[in-house]
Amino acid sequence: MLLPFAHHGYISIVNALFTSTSAVCVTGLIVEDTAVNFTFAGQLIILFLIQIGGLGYMTLVTFLAVILNKKLNYNDRLILKESLNYTGMNGLVRFLKIVFIFTIVIEFIGSLILSIRFSFDMPLQKAIWFGIFHAISAFNNAGFSLFSNNLMNYRHDIIINLTIPILIILGGIGYLVLVELYYFLKYRILRISMNTKIVLIVTAILLVFGMVLLLSLEWNKAFANMSWGDKILAAWFTSVNYRTAGFNTIDISSLSNFSLFFSTFFMMIGGAPGGTAGGIKVTVVALAFIGVWYTLKGDENAHIFHRSISAYQINKSYAIIFIASTYVIISTIFLSEFEHLPFIKTLFEACSAFGTVGLSAGNGGALSFSALFNNWGKLNIIILMFMGRVGVFAFTIAIIGKSDKSRIKYPEAKVII
Repeated sequence: MLLPFAHHGYISIVNALFTSTSAVCVTGLIVEDTAVNFTFAGQLIILFLIQIGGLGYMTLVTFLAVILNKKLNYNDRLILKESLNYTGMNGLVRFLKIVFIFTIVIEFIGSLILSIRFSFDMPLQKAIWFGIFHAISAFNNAGFSLFSNNLMNYRHDIIINLTIPILIILGGIGYLVLVELYYFLKYRILRISMNTKIVLIVTAILLVFGMVLLLSLEWNKAFANMSWGDKILAAWFTSVNYRTAGFNTIDISSLSNFSLFFSTFFMMIGGAPGGTAGGIKVTVVALAFIGVWYTLKGDENAHIFHRSISAYQINKSYAIIFIASTYVIISTIFLSEFEHLPFIKTLFEACSAFGTVGLSAGNGGALSFSALFNNWGKLNIIILMFMGRVGVFAFTIAIIGKSDKSRIKYPEAKVII
């Protein structure tokens, strides 16, 4: 991003790093106006980083190796398996090919629809570029836009308010779920897995709940001057974008503190594993709720859809939620202490960065709230974005290391709770 042909005027090293990290972590927070401060070449670099970030570096490298007929060794397959959140080693390369086909087809259809829509507002060549950019940005849950005010000019537009959210949802539910649904509709499999059921159900609940919550809190506030139809569209679009995509059709800073606070929970949750979304993931939250429910019932055998869930998975979910919350709280305290900016907006920005969402209360102009931070504050947000994209568990293990499994079992102790 520092290359002269990539930007207009001056751009600092920190701002260039921030933009690159935001793109490759498919976040969408900006400290430079994508539409104004970057040339076509710069925008193309951002789009390339978004695509790499959405698919995953290892996924892209492996796919190129497959195209060149290079054989993958066991370690390559193991890394690819972890990158895609694939359940086993069998059929891994075939699954990778299907992921690329799905990505190309979905992004092509999205680009076509958006290009046609934008062609009514701008020259055809520009409309095609805008259509491609926003389709890829949406499917990869990035939230980068070539409009300085994001998509606020299209708040009333049905096509934009359906196409962008559908692309976001398809990218956010994960490749495993997409492929499994495709096989199910083609009668290649007879039943949907528990993982897919959990992802679809929890995603639907969060989307509807977020929409209803926004309507109830903002009906006579941020949405006061809108028609009832626009209120529903705005609530729907914003609720979808809470799921780790940073597009907006309303001014997020106009939302009440109550809405900004509750939205942090949605942004922290994020999307599903193995997709383009970040956050702690819907499956983690689902397992945690299941664990709490059966604990309250006094039942040690947690289960759902006639399938048992191991205590390790539930405990791991608790750990992920605890560690993620700790990181965000510490970052928010750090930012609040040294930046001296409104707490709720700072918390919102930190959660948006960690969840790789990209929504922001803004700096009063076209940029994100992070633009008001000093270089140390921006570096803090960069770390949060990286952490949210890599995964809080993987990030923490990379720091502290993974201990060897102990074969010693100590006598069980009773602790009063």
